[in-house]
Amino acid sequence: ASDGLLNRGQGHPRAAGTFPRVIGKYVRDEGKLDLLDQLKKMTKLPAKRLKLENKGELREGMDADIVIFDYDKIIDCATFQNPTEKPKGIEYVIINGKIALEKGSVLNNRLGRAIRRLQ
Repeated sequence: ASDGLLNRGQGHPRAAGTFPRVIGKYVRDEGKLDLLDQLKKMTKLPAKRLKLENKGELREGMDADIVIFDYDKIIDCATFQNPTEKPKGIEYVIINGKIALEKGSVLNNRLGRAIRRLQ
C-alpha cells in the first residue's frame, strides 16, 4: 500500500504514482527490481498487514480487486505541480468485481475506500 497522503489540497506525487513508478521505472526501465516481488509488496503484504482478509490475492472467495495495466506503457505522471495527474498504462481497475476505470476513463470513483489506520 502506498503511504502517499490523501487530502483535498496539494498532495505528494507518490499518492497518485507510487506503483506505476515502481513498475515502469525500477522494474521495466532500470531492471533493478523483480516484477512479481513488487506486485506482492503492492497487494498481498499490505492486505496482510492491514488485516484485510479478502484482499491481496486472486483466488476463489477473495474480493475481485484487479488492476490491468500495459507493462510496456505504465509510468507515473504526477509531479509536485500536478500531484494527482493519472499515470499512463493503467487500462482497467476493478474493485470488488465492479469496473471503476475502463481504458483510462473513470466510470465509478465511489467503489473503494481509504483505510486511515490499523484497526
